[in-house]
Amino acid sequence: MTTPRRDPEVLAKLQPRTGAEQPWEPEDLAVAEGKDPTPRHVDHARKELEELGPAAIEKTVP
Repeated sequence: MTTPRRDPEVLAKLQPRTGAEQPWEPEDLAVAEGKDPTPRHVDHARKELEELGPAAIEKTVP
């Protein structure tokens, strides 16, 4: 008997939670990257979010 924990069908349906599924503000991304939320860093983070979308978060916050 296969337990739900090892059932391939159940495992295929599970999606890992990365944090990227929630909305992020540019200030939050700048801080997550280890930078002070200065206007320059926030502007850079805003551009990253616009260009990469959730991938900007996933590359910063594993």
